[in-house]
Amino acid sequence: MTQVVGLLLAAGRGGRLGRPKALLEYEGERLVDRGVRLLHEGGCHPVIVVLGAATVQVRGAVVVRNPSWRDGMGSSLRVGLAALPSDATAVVVALVDQPFVEPAAVRALIDSGAELAVATYGGRRRNPVLIARRHVERVAELAVGDVGARPFLKAYPELVTEVEVPGDPRDIDTPEDLARLVAGEAPG
Repeated sequence: MTQVVGLLLAAGRGGRLGRPKALLEYEGERLVDRGVRLLHEGGCHPVIVVLGAATVQVRGAVVVRNPSWRDGMGSSLRVGLAALPSDATAVVVALVDQPFVEPAAVRALIDSGAELAVATYGGRRRNPVLIARRHVERVAELAVGDVGARPFLKAYPELVTEVEVPGDPRDIDTPEDLARLVAGEAPG
């Protein structure tokens, strides 16, 4: 049986924003909880959340801490991949600061049957990303600094399946992005 695990990266401090993105709220829901729901509704079980700058309770997820969160997203990806259960066949990696990504995007990646699938929006690669278990170790080796799976994707382009998905990959990085989110502006 296929067990696709969800991995939500939520460890950063939100430097340009001025506070951890995991704690931001949209439509009465913290972004960390929204990300967990996204992965569950998309077909991932269990869901692992990597925290660092903020310490919060997260329902419906296994929380792991990244003590090296200041080193960037690569360290969080490595911590999350190391926490995968032994029976996981694949992992879908999502980012906490993309509140408009839809569960249908996660489902499309899983349903693609690919070993390495990248969500595309209008032909542009974004997150989430699905990684088969057999690639996890190499992805972790290449995840350094403030990049996640991108170095692996670039090193092995022949393995990548692009999957066009619905939704909006817009992220929340700045106070202006947050103001638009709070104002309830519809996704672009």
